[in-house]
Amino acid sequence: RHNAELKKVCSKQYTEQRLKLEHKFLTAYLVTDAPVQLLHDTQHIWLKQLQQCKSPSCYQQQFDARVDDLNFYTSMNQTLTQHYLKYEQGRLAKQAVHLQIHQLDKDKLKIEGLAYRNPNNRLEKQTVALLAYSTPQQKNQITDNEKKCQYQFDYQKALLIVKTEQKGCERFSGVYRLYD
Repeated sequence: RHNAELKKVCSKQYTEQRLKLEHKFLTAYLVTDAPVQLLHDTQHIWLKQLQQCKSPSCYQQQFDARVDDLNFYTSMNQTLTQHYLKYEQGRLAKQAVHLQIHQLDKDKLKIEGLAYRNPNNRLEKQTVALLAYSTPQQKNQITDNEKKCQYQFDYQKALLIVKTEQKGCERFSGVYRLYD
């Protein structure tokens, strides 16, 4: 199945998208101040999402989403952003989750999370988002602005452990690895 999906993506039909993506990846690799390993691991996550596609529109959405990600890595100053990817048993989580903690200024943090779901879902159901604002003093108690989920963030050297007691909020719970 894996090879069949790659054959589709490598077919002539997607040449233009692949070339655009290769160019964007190379540009991101050369100019971003985000960690290079983050580029590689998010590429791995993206490929896993792509392999689940069952329609041309799904493939196109995934190409567009990855181009947007790579544009983000090259356009924003990443030195004030901490990137975390969810891990399970020493590997990237099967249900990928990416957390970003942005230092907006000395007194304000923006926490953004994106949990990836099945890419064949309707566009608005392909991801689950987390958005919260906090301060460096309050960075251990985070409340999602939309769903009002409350999380405990436990920062350890290269890890972030996220916990919640609330039902329906578990998607973002788990162990995350810091990319720096």
